[in-house]
Amino acid sequence: MSRLPGLNPPKSAARNAAEPHQVPEADEVSWQREMADAICDPAELLECLQLTPADVPDADVSGDSLFRTLVPRSFVRRMKPGDPADPLLRQVLPMMSERRHVDGFVPDAVNDHAAHRAPGLLQKYAGRVLLIASGACAVHCRYCFRREYPYGREPRRLKDWRTALNAIRDDSSISEVIFSGGDPFMLNDRRLSELCRLADEISHVERIRFHTRLPVVLPSRVTPELLTLLTSLRSQAVIVIHANHGNEIVDDCADALRSIVRSGLPVLNQTVLLKGINDSVDVLRDLSRRLINTGVMPYYLHQLDQVAGTAHFQVDAARGRVLVDELAKQLPGYAVPRFVQEVAGEASKRPA
Repeated sequence: MSRLPGLNPPKSAARNAAEPHQVPEADEVSWQREMADAICDPAELLECLQLTPADVPDADVSGDSLFRTLVPRSFVRRMKPGDPADPLLRQVLPMMSERRHVDGFVPDAVNDHAAHRAPGLLQKYAGRVLLIASGACAVHCRYCFRREYPYGREPRRLKDWRTALNAIRDDSSISEVIFSGGDPFMLNDRRLSELCRLADEISHVERIRFHTRLPVVLPSRVTPELLTLLTSLRSQAVIVIHANHGNEIVDDCADALRSIVRSGLPVLNQTVLLKGINDSVDVLRDLSRRLINTGVMPYYLHQLDQVAGTAHFQVDAARGRVLVDELAKQLPGYAVPRFVQEVAGEASKRPA
């Protein structure tokens, strides 16, 4: 794939690549450098793709969005230059539509507030809890259901997790801990290892699940050190990634996913049904095929959570059911995701 204008690595990175003795030993430095070089300006994002604001009339290039732009350049390299309708671009480009009030679309559509059990700890379903392990993400998806979550109130230092971990330790009904956020893989290996260790030493915790988009948008995060960390846990680690379109599952992303799968870890994918991005049988079929061919199991197709600022992505649930029914006719059963919806207060996700 040809490199786009403005997407070359920093000169310092290129120089280090040519002089091995200058490369830091930790692979971790590579992905952290990529994050530091991520695109934070929507106008720059368009320029990198040889587009202007006139090409995308509804684009919000003001830079004053309450939910700022953040896109790793490795993800931008998978977008098609000159195409304002590119499905990966549409997931991350802020639009003026986000500023419009739409009835029924609210800041906390899934009622995270009511599920807050302790600092950094949410519980919605029996037997499992969710840790807001990090408030940071590698990419800001415009349909994010936690785009207004108060991450600043949640634990940051290791000692601040004591209350949440004690709550898990005192409740023997909890068999699974979900590391989410934000994105737990935004923690460096040392911090992630420490938090994993504290959860893993709780005897009744059988599984630690990691909800992450980094293997998709920032594949360099998948290092041998990370895989060693995950495979050395007493508890069974489960990785749940998030990809919405087959164009995401290419090149270094596909390689990173295969490396996780071949390390012995189960990997599942969650997709959000998004208007103009993946609301067609052809797109969803291609996504499932690419996932399966890397060893990743299609898990959920989510009906959009009705979060303020996301109404322009909504697809009617009836259309979603038609799409999944058609997928079932064209793919083996294990390649067809379940079409689900999260409803605040219910005991589980329900069929959409």
